[in-house]
Amino acid sequence: MQAIQSTFDDLGTPLAGVTFVVVDLETTGGTPAQCGITEIGAVKVRGGEVLGEFQTLVDPAEPIPAFISVLTGITDAMVRDAPRIDSALPAFLEFAAGSVLVAHNAGFDIGFLKAAAARVGAPWPGFPVLDTLQLARQLVVRDETPNHRLSSLAQVFGSPTTPDHRALHDARATVDVLHGLIARVGGLGVHTLEELSSYSSRVTPSQRRKRFLADPLPSAPGVYLFKDGNDRVLYVGTSRDIRTRVRTYFTASEQRSRMAEMVRLAQVVHPVVCQTPLEAQVRELRLIDEHKPRFNRRSKDGRKAMWVKLTQERFPRLSIVKQVRDDGAHYIGPFRSRATAQSAVDAVHEVVPLRQCTGRLARRGSACALADMGRCGAPCTGAQSEGDYALVVAECREIFTGNARPGAELLRSRLEELASQERFEDAARVRDRFLQLVRGAARAQRLTPLTRSPEIVAARRSDLGGWELVTIRHGRLAGTVVSPRGADPMPYVESMRLTAEVVASPTPERPSALTEETEILLRWLESPGVRIVELDGLWTCPVGGAGSVRRELEPAVASAHEVAGFDDDVPHPARPGRPRRAGAATGRGGAPARVSS
Repeated sequence: MQAIQSTFDDLGTPLAGVTFVVVDLETTGGTPAQCGITEIGAVKVRGGEVLGEFQTLVDPAEPIPAFISVLTGITDAMVRDAPRIDSALPAFLEFAAGSVLVAHNAGFDIGFLKAAAARVGAPWPGFPVLDTLQLARQLVVRDETPNHRLSSLAQVFGSPTTPDHRALHDARATVDVLHGLIARVGGLGVHTLEELSSYSSRVTPSQRRKRFLADPLPSAPGVYLFKDGNDRVLYVGTSRDIRTRVRTYFTASEQRSRMAEMVRLAQVVHPVVCQTPLEAQVRELRLIDEHKPRFNRRSKDGRKAMWVKLTQERFPRLSIVKQVRDDGAHYIGPFRSRATAQSAVDAVHEVVPLRQCTGRLARRGSACALADMGRCGAPCTGAQSEGDYALVVAECREIFTGNARPGAELLRSRLEELASQERFEDAARVRDRFLQLVRGAARAQRLTPLTRSPEIVAARRSDLGGWELVTIRHGRLAGTVVSPRGADPMPYVESMRLTAEVVASPTPERPSALTEETEILLRWLESPGVRIVELDGLWTCPVGGAGSVRRELEPAVASAHEVAGFDDDVPHPARPGRPRRAGAATGRGGAPARVSS
């Protein structure tokens, strides 16, 4: 889709049509909570023309300090018959209604106005605010003026009014400064209020010039793809509002240097509207995997996953591999890096005396140092029979696929042993490694039932009413639809199932989906409010599985050194050691759960 700029009016509120009220205050001091307002001056302008002025002295109901009177020329005698703030403020708010407030060092003036409104019990209208001081700091260089005071800027922009610390005079000078700043940013391609409000010198000219790319995009949830002139995908992102999110790439809110380079190369933004945030997440993941965009970090890191393999040999051992194969071996993972996978391997070796030598197991005359330390039964020397070694392997296999409690007990014994020797740092290291192990095992135990289930249909209430309906086949998102509020969702369920993607049974060499996609779906299924409508398969987790051990270990590790969750998912609230079922039906014979409208 080729984006075409029609007019600047489509991009926001044209500055020529904005009503600005430039305001200045004089006060008895610098603290809004303790000091009062002595004068309010304001000028209303639009399109470069003055529409009106507002000026009033204000009785602050307190003596004006002498140095303030010297600075402003306002004395106690001058304000004696002036209105109090409870009368002056409503009059100003009426004058400024529907406008954008402008002030030089706006935090000072707006802070006093808000404090006064709170003091008199008047609601603050929530005006948009523009600060000429902040704009000037980015647009007026030191070669033009030594500082950015109002008096200095008034000279730079040739204002006929000299600021003299009287509110209306200073407001008039600020109007001239505002118009001068707007003229400067106009030459840089800033033509709307939204662009002026977010203007920053950090935004490159190429970012500003290409802001029109967001113009034709829909304000809907989904995925967006930045592409270059050769239709190559540069970056893929997702948002609940595509148009609003893409616009931020052309403002100061986007400060990543690589994104500035990406915007410089981009020629078009292609939207993919999705019915639900879940679909957007999955589509984003798939598009990144398909196109490998150079500016997505995930496209560089997504294929670094590692698995820990319990080999299928006469005397099995542990190995770190990049791919799961259909070879009869047991695997846990994936792990995010080789380092975390190695930690899991080291954890097994701490509690289970598996052999650690690599390659073929040849008969040796003497055992290695591990055997002398009691960390290996030395099958290489014949000291350990194949049957005895099989018992050791069974302990490891149980951690991988079933009950992790025996392994946790072995860990506890090992930690007590190290603690009795006052080797506390070693004990903490062993505990952390074991946590990496049970994280990997828990991932495998949680994901495997989902990938083996031919179909799961689930539903969750949408934010706008109705239901978000999802079909998952072998751990892959096969279809999704949103039923309208008040409608019977079951016809939508049936239509979704009939039109959903056909997903073949996966094999280790040909998985049905990226592991990360299956994890996204699993987190959604386990989130509050999700109901299982139909389940073709068996979705369970083993009693005493690695997940329960993980939930016990993670708080201790996190309290020690703030370790983040490995796969960023939310631990399931089921109590440790208790089996849980995600659905009550197995196969299609039973009646599916109903979702009420």
